[in-house]
Amino acid sequence: MKIRRTVPPAAAPVSAWDLLRGVSGLFGDRYLGKFENEIRGYFGAESVFLASSGKAALVLILKGLASIRPRRKVLIPAYTCYSVPSAITKSGLEIALCDVDPDTLDFDFSQLERLADNQILCIVSTHLFGIPSDVDRIRRICREKGIFLVEDAAQAMGGSHAGRKLGTLGDVGFFSLGRGKNISCGSGGIILTSSEEIAAGIRPFHRALRKENAWERIRDISAILFTILFLNPYLYWLPNGLPFLGIGETRFLPDFPIYRFSNFKAAVLERWQERMEQYNHRRVDSGRRYIEKLSTGTGIKIHSGGIPYLRFPFYAKTPEHKARICARGGVLGISPMYPESVNRIEQLRWNFTGSEYPGAEKIAGTLMTLPTHILLKESDRKTICDTLAETDIRGETKG
Repeated sequence: MKIRRTVPPAAAPVSAWDLLRGVSGLFGDRYLGKFENEIRGYFGAESVFLASSGKAALVLILKGLASIRPRRKVLIPAYTCYSVPSAITKSGLEIALCDVDPDTLDFDFSQLERLADNQILCIVSTHLFGIPSDVDRIRRICREKGIFLVEDAAQAMGGSHAGRKLGTLGDVGFFSLGRGKNISCGSGGIILTSSEEIAAGIRPFHRALRKENAWERIRDISAILFTILFLNPYLYWLPNGLPFLGIGETRFLPDFPIYRFSNFKAAVLERWQERMEQYNHRRVDSGRRYIEKLSTGTGIKIHSGGIPYLRFPFYAKTPEHKARICARGGVLGISPMYPESVNRIEQLRWNFTGSEYPGAEKIAGTLMTLPTHILLKESDRKTICDTLAETDIRGETKG
C-alpha cells in the first residue's frame, strides 16, 4: 500500500455539516416528508416511495408489478449492475437476458423484439453511466405485448433526454442514493410512478417495511463518516489499499436487507437538488473534455456532449490492453467496471447454458470507465488522457 494521491472512480461528496444535520434528524421526522415532497415536485411524479437502497427499491417495484400481472420473467440487459439480477432473485422472479449493443450500451433491439413475449412481466431499461436508453422504442415494444416498463435510472438522477427527466419516462422508475451515485446519503432508493395501478401494487409492500435496526443505523452513519474522511483523493489511498474492505468490488449478493428510508438520510440530503445539479454540471464538463481530448466525438454513440456521465465509458482494444491500463491508471480512478456479463455470474450461469450474449461479453472484456466527479482536477484529466495516449493499439506502452 502506497501513500499517494488516489482519485476515486466515482464520488458524490458529503460534508461534515450534512452529517451533523443527519444526526439531528435522528430525533423527529420532519426531513423525511420534506424530502419526499421535494422529489415529487422536482420529477412531477404522482407517487414517490423511499427505501433503504436502490436494489431494495427495485424489489418493491417487482413485487408490486407481480401482484398486478401474474408473469414471472424480468427481461434485463445482459451487461448491467449486479444489483439488478440480485433484486430479481430476491423478488422470487426469473431473470431473462437480452444482449447489449456495445455502440450504445442499450439493448440489441432486434433480439429484444423476439424476446418480449407474454411471459415477460417487465423490461428493465437501464441508463448506464447516465447515458439515456431508448425508452420510447422500448415502450412501443412493451405496449404491444402488455409488458411493464421499469426505468433503471440508478446512475442517472438529474439527467434528461429530449427535455424529459430520466426516471419518469417508463411506467415506473427508480434511483439509487448509494456512495458514488449522482447524489448520496450513503445508501437509499427512490421509486417514482404516475400510475395509480402500479402505486397501489407497491404500496402494501412499502407499508410493510420495517424500520432500520440499531446496527443498520450505525452502519449508515459510518458510511457517511467514511465518505467525509476518505473520499478526498489525498486520503482515498488508505481504504483503496485495504483489500478486506472490498472497495470497487462487484459481487452478486441476492440476500440483502430491505427497510424504510430514514429521517437521518433525508436530513443528510438537505439541499440535494442544488448539490446534484452542481455535481452533474461538473460531470457534463468532464465528459466534454474527455470527448475533445480523446477524439471520441466522431466515434461510438455513447460519447455525446451534454450527458452528466456518472463515469465516462471508454473501450480498450483488448482485455489485455484493458488490464494494463487499469493497473497503471487505478490511482487516477480508471476502473474496469463489472467483471462479467450477467450470464457468466457464477451463481447464475447454469440458467443460461447454451445461450450467447456476444455484445455483453465484449463490453465486459474491454470496457473501462474514467472518473468525472467534482473532486477531479484538470491536471487529473490531463494525466488520464496522457496515460491512455501512451498505450498503443497492442496495449503496449510506447517509448
